[in-house]
Amino acid sequence: MRRVLKSFFISSVFRANRKKIYSEETMETPSASNVQNASHSEKLEECLMEGPENSLTDNIILNHDFSEGLQSWNLNCCEGFVASASSGHKGALANSESESHYAVVTNRKECWQGLEQDITTRVSPGSSCTVSAKVKVAGPVEGLADVLATLKLDHEDGTTSYQRVSRISVSKERWEKLEGTFSLTKIPKRVVFYLEGPSPGIDLLIESVVISCLRRGKLSIKGTGDVPAESENIILNPAFDDGVNNWSGRGGCKILVHDSMGDGKILPKSGKYFASATERTQSWNGIQQDITGRVQRKLAYEVSAVVRIYGNNVTSANVQATLWVQTPDFQEQYIGISSTQATDKDWVQLQGKFLINGNPSKVVVYLEGPPAGTDILVNNLSLKHAEKIPPLPAPVIEDANYGVNVIANSNLYDGSNGWFSLGNCTLTVANGSPRVLPPMARDTLGQHAPLSGRCILVTNRTQTWMGPAQVITDKVKLYLTYQVSAWVRIGSRAAGPQNVNVAVGVDSQWVNGGQAEINDTRWHEIGGSFRIEREAAKVMVYVQGPAQGVDFMVAGLQIFPVNREARFRHLKRQTDQVRKRDVTLKFSASDSSMLPGTFVKVRQTQNSFPIGSCMSRSNIENEDFVDFFTKHFNWSVFANELKWYWTESQQGKLNYKDADDLLNLCNTNNIEVRGHCIFWEAENTVQPWLKALNKADLMTAVQNRLTGLLSRYKGKFKHYDVNNEMLHGSFYQDRLGKDIRANMFKTANQLDPSPTLFVNDYHIEDGCDTRSTPEKYIEQILGLQEQGAPVGGIGIQGHIDNPVGPIVCSALDTLGTLGLPIWFTEVDVSSINEHIRADDLEVMLRECFAHPAVEGIMLWGFWELFMARDNSHLVNAEGDINEAGKRLLELKQEWMSNAHGHVDEQQQFQFRGFQGTYEVEVRNFSQRKKVLKTFVVDKTESPIVVSIDL
Repeated sequence: MRRVLKSFFISSVFRANRKKIYSEETMETPSASNVQNASHSEKLEECLMEGPENSLTDNIILNHDFSEGLQSWNLNCCEGFVASASSGHKGALANSESESHYAVVTNRKECWQGLEQDITTRVSPGSSCTVSAKVKVAGPVEGLADVLATLKLDHEDGTTSYQRVSRISVSKERWEKLEGTFSLTKIPKRVVFYLEGPSPGIDLLIESVVISCLRRGKLSIKGTGDVPAESENIILNPAFDDGVNNWSGRGGCKILVHDSMGDGKILPKSGKYFASATERTQSWNGIQQDITGRVQRKLAYEVSAVVRIYGNNVTSANVQATLWVQTPDFQEQYIGISSTQATDKDWVQLQGKFLINGNPSKVVVYLEGPPAGTDILVNNLSLKHAEKIPPLPAPVIEDANYGVNVIANSNLYDGSNGWFSLGNCTLTVANGSPRVLPPMARDTLGQHAPLSGRCILVTNRTQTWMGPAQVITDKVKLYLTYQVSAWVRIGSRAAGPQNVNVAVGVDSQWVNGGQAEINDTRWHEIGGSFRIEREAAKVMVYVQGPAQGVDFMVAGLQIFPVNREARFRHLKRQTDQVRKRDVTLKFSASDSSMLPGTFVKVRQTQNSFPIGSCMSRSNIENEDFVDFFTKHFNWSVFANELKWYWTESQQGKLNYKDADDLLNLCNTNNIEVRGHCIFWEAENTVQPWLKALNKADLMTAVQNRLTGLLSRYKGKFKHYDVNNEMLHGSFYQDRLGKDIRANMFKTANQLDPSPTLFVNDYHIEDGCDTRSTPEKYIEQILGLQEQGAPVGGIGIQGHIDNPVGPIVCSALDTLGTLGLPIWFTEVDVSSINEHIRADDLEVMLRECFAHPAVEGIMLWGFWELFMARDNSHLVNAEGDINEAGKRLLELKQEWMSNAHGHVDEQQQFQFRGFQGTYEVEVRNFSQRKKVLKTFVVDKTESPIVVSIDL
């Protein structure tokens, strides 16, 4: 896999149980002593949303100012009384704002002992509650002591959990305001609010407690109950109008609020204020807000922020929005929401979406990313239930002119008219080029007039991008897939291999139309594709690539729209030959004379061809995901959970629990599993601790990885991708020598002989990457086999854009000469239009299913927000199947066989069907009998006879 799934959990660690469980990442509300220049408002309403559908309750705390003594309050295993400023109590100081009363909690033997009140009947599910309390300490305290606001939650099953609301460090010198928020998705059996925290022997003083709850307007979404309206911002104090209230610094950094910075050069983009996260000592430090209880599982949310950076001589840095989730079993999960490249020059927009699968006990959203010492500035931050945007309609394409070349004067009958030189190179017309179309174009176009034998000779090139060009703006149509085909050749003066590329310039964007690497003076084929999905002012095609000074030639350049329906008709015929078998059901019974004329109905219950998908540990907490997965897929692969950086992110600390959980789900549902992957050659996927090892220690670590993984899961995975992406990376080979790759295969086979061992790489099938052509893949596989590596399968990832059937099929034909099973291991397609995405997916699925060398197809996900690429999902975040998902299900249904008729005189019934499991129903109406039998059509090339004894 080229990219880690962007919304999958990127870290997972566990916390040990304690007597009283809290998150280690506490939500601190900075006191006045550690926040400078921060404006505070005493008006609670200013930090809450306004609107007729929002209702702010009065204070739900009874006897909040202790004017009635300790009535309605309970002392938790300690003693207490009510005093006043004039009572002479040692905690009373002149700076008390009035003659008001305050509670003194004393004789405390444990830090958790304090003052509590039952608020069960006064809080509502989904309401956001804001806490404000005036507190201080007295007694034998030096410096500061912590005071905590906490919820104790007693559940129906008899268990108890605790939820931190806020914490503040206070002294005995002055009253401080403790502030925080909480929200409960559902109300447990009992909710108790209490104040606690100082060390034993220190008295806790409380002057007043206010809890005000905002019940927000809601809307109903099918299947989810009441959820926040899409227009409702879940973030409290989003524009910092109330200072730093509800915000805190992650990792100990400070949060300041400003109306300007940099001598007035930095001003808010909107509103009056912006905040800065300063004194950052780690890249993950930043501004955060606890949103526990304000977001619901299985709902999609959108985050939007206006950000920039400041200081430390950093002019540009990545700023990322991240979600930190603590699960009920105290596992920490980090979800990357979105990132943007921020600068110190101007504000930029950061926007992204997320979804929580499970039931979190705590959720925090925060900004992170720039280097330590660089401030993160944020003007405002919004978090709302994601708007459901209606899908784009299916594009209507008139006059597609399938197969018609959009290149003018392609055969050069009119000299070089229609062509111009990009840059100061020279174009001349020469002879001696091939007179037949390149094979991939011929496969699409069929019978075609011969080429002229003329070519464009490009000389006097001083830059790699110089070459022949044409503007085709008015000749290409939106949403049509165009196939690119050409003959190319390089001059004799080239020193070493040269890349030649057919490029498409769409306004300022470069689009790859196909590439070839040439190391001789023969003619070579370029095959590729492109599609334009947005209006463009200028579209230009040009040929480029060889080093400066290297001449090259281009002949028969063809760019034409592809008729996919015509290709599908061909593939359906091919599929019938490759995947179906003639089946004869031969019946026998005690009275065989009654069999002829008996009615037979055959129904396929399962196609045995493997069609699977990747999944993540977090996905299985979503019942809707699991339901779709188990209904529609018979194979699985884990997105990240078996990779070395996941199972051993820190040396010696192994995490196989996530993989075990996924494997158990698959075993329970009879789903076969691929092991992805044992090693990964790409250096940016290797853990830092591995990179730091010397050669001997790295070799030991590799052996330990093989022994640990293969022994633990012996016999449990059908396949292993042994060393991922060896055409694109060389981390292990560079450090351990050229034999290491073959040794990985040999050792894996020795430890577990049962799985098929695969190579796995990307861009094999699309003609756009000269590092991973089918020919180079074959060379690598043969080289491994010559070293004794038991390579048993070929993995083609299939992250493809604008797929064209003959180009994909050409790669499969080439690889098929090795005689090894081919699997598409990570298929995804991408288009902003669901209908075009569905067409792309159908191209890939039909090409795979119709090719005899392909033995399985794995999708690289299907659920929105859990995909490697944008606009590639088949099921929307909240469970709605889109057009691409419907197309998958339609094809799966098409590849199921059904037949009916009567038993003939030879006591047989014949039909042609796909491989898999069948159910046959036999009815004898004269005897009023119905018999059900099952049978399997195996993978074989000869007709199948199935004997059924009635």
